[in-house]
Amino acid sequence: MADKGKYRTKQRTALMDYVTSIPGQHFTAADACGYFHDKKIPIGTTTVYRQIEKLVDEGVLRKYIIDETSSACFEYAGDIDPDRCKEHFHMKCEVCGKLIHLECNDIQMLQKHIEEHHDFRINPFRTVFYGTCGACMKKEEKEALEDGK
Repeated sequence: MADKGKYRTKQRTALMDYVTSIPGQHFTAADACGYFHDKKIPIGTTTVYRQIEKLVDEGVLRKYIIDETSSACFEYAGDIDPDRCKEHFHMKCEVCGKLIHLECNDIQMLQKHIEEHHDFRINPFRTVFYGTCGACMKKEEKEALEDGK
């Protein structure tokens, strides 16, 4: 069985159906387990974690460890839309925890500058900018206005 890591089980197929249905989105193993539970698809938590790690090892999923307080998250890196899986940075909202892709020419220019002028290569898949997302800023502004009344 030369293709041992790619043995097709019902659980693997269900997990692949899930990850290919959310291309470009991050998810945690808990998100996947919740999805299967909600859909009444019988897959154990241990199986989900094991299958996710196999898919990471095979390069089907990308694994991100954003910080020491957050669960690892994953992203489909397959062939559905190669442009969605190109090199990118991340932004994490410190208020709601949302993880956002950052694909920006200005950041890529900064990355190039740092490499050329400071002899340092940034790993975009492990670089995270922390701050507040637009939705949380609007919520904070609304709350500030209401408090001012």
